[in-house]
Amino acid sequence: MIFGVARGYHTREVESFGAPLIDQTANREMFEEGVDILFKAFEGKPFSHKGKFYTIPPEVPYRGYTLKRDHPGAGSERLPVECWQPIQSGSDRAFDFMAKHGICGVIGGGSAEGGAVERHMIGFQAAYARRGIKLELGERLALGFQFHIAKSREESMREAAKHYEENMKMFGELRLVRALTDEQIAAMRDPKLAATAKLPRIEDAVRAGGFLAARPTTSSRR
Repeated sequence: MIFGVARGYHTREVESFGAPLIDQTANREMFEEGVDILFKAFEGKPFSHKGKFYTIPPEVPYRGYTLKRDHPGAGSERLPVECWQPIQSGSDRAFDFMAKHGICGVIGGGSAEGGAVERHMIGFQAAYARRGIKLELGERLALGFQFHIAKSREESMREAAKHYEENMKMFGELRLVRALTDEQIAAMRDPKLAATAKLPRIEDAVRAGGFLAARPTTSSRR
């Protein structure tokens, strides 16, 4: 089994179910506790858990007594379970939690801009080192980039510009475009202000390393 976890970023998809997202501290605490439980369950052995958000098994009468341990059923045939998690903020706390469970990381999209890839890769590697695990730079990581290939670098940017702008409108509100300030995000909501907000252009994203524009024969080193 290959498993994926993430904290979520749409309020309507998280808060609607009674879970916190606007309160990022509570969101992180609930996420970490939930992942801890899942990794216990993967073992397929009876276990109990009592935390801030979850109590397993629930402390309710069951056939005349209160259960002390719960059994999740059959565990995974391959342990530890391969698990992947997207990387956004790249905080030491997040990396330490990933290293604790042996979770692999995915760096992509807006989190790849402005040298963030190198910073995240080094931070991820350092977290594993703090647990005595030596990783090669980039090991247990997946990198994703937005890109467009055309006959020339300039043509590539021209063709991809409108798509980059639409992508920015969607993910800017979610704070997933690092180049955007709070003022620019607010301006995008108002068509009268958007034109004068000096929003990032695709050329800016290419210079920052968040968007790859190239022709088919471009060397991989570029």
